[in-house]
Amino acid sequence: IDNFYMKKISSPCVQNCNYDYSHTFCTGCFRSGEEISNWIYLSEEARFSIMKLLPTRKKKLNNL
Repeated sequence: IDNFYMKKISSPCVQNCNYDYSHTFCTGCFRSGEEISNWIYLSEEARFSIMKLLPTRKKKLNNL
């Protein structure tokens, strides 16, 4: 597929996929497995709404 026609989507992915102790969130990007799986289908607005939650998730997981 020609990259000219591919739309770049916003993503917090850091190419370091691992899950936390409860297997709820990725410790690289702090998204849930469901969020990661559905990411390409979400609107930019929905992606940004999730990305606003990520700093809080990171802080919470780092304090455990």
